[in-house]
Amino acid sequence: MPALNFTRLPAETSQERAAEFYEAMSRRRSVRDFSPDPIPEGVLEHCLLTAGTAPNGANLQPWHFAVITSPEIKAQIREAAEAEEREFYQHRAPQDWLDTLAPLGTDAEKPFLQTAPALIAIFQKSRTTRPDGTESKTYYPKESVGIATGMLITALHHAGLATLTHTPSPMQFLNTILQRPKDEKPFLLLVVGYPAEDCQVPDIQKLPLEDTSSTH
Repeated sequence: MPALNFTRLPAETSQERAAEFYEAMSRRRSVRDFSPDPIPEGVLEHCLLTAGTAPNGANLQPWHFAVITSPEIKAQIREAAEAEEREFYQHRAPQDWLDTLAPLGTDAEKPFLQTAPALIAIFQKSRTTRPDGTESKTYYPKESVGIATGMLITALHHAGLATLTHTPSPMQFLNTILQRPKDEKPFLLLVVGYPAEDCQVPDIQKLPLEDTSSTH
């Protein structure tokens, strides 16, 4: 096995980096009003490479990232997603859920699916092909894809882009539109781009650290 490529930082440097990264990430917000401005070449590719470094079960990397920039395909996805969202808002969602969503100003209309320059459909693979060509089931696929998705969102923010996590339910229409195998389960639809100039976000606050963590 090769030696680990790891550099131990001085305590002061580690503290500074941790604080600076928190400050940068604390400015991350989910946005719903996107500019159509294109994303510079190579940015998405490097962010996807970053996501691919995520820890995962048995290193089987049980994810597939489908990048969509085609206006025609984005229109198809919007049409299918809005159909599911109308069903959700009008019939499936309990009132307490709708009440919780109300301050965020969300509804069944999803114009950002067409306006944003890119969508990334993230799929969770239940089976994969090993480098030697043999088939294998994947292990801890949901946890693995969740970690990779978090790293992707972080990388995109670090690169100066805004994102929105979108999860219309069910999402099997993504398999059909993007021609993905049935054993790949849609995990999340990530909207990527720049905020519109007049973009506004809900006035929300994150819980304090003492409410979300403990030391033993």
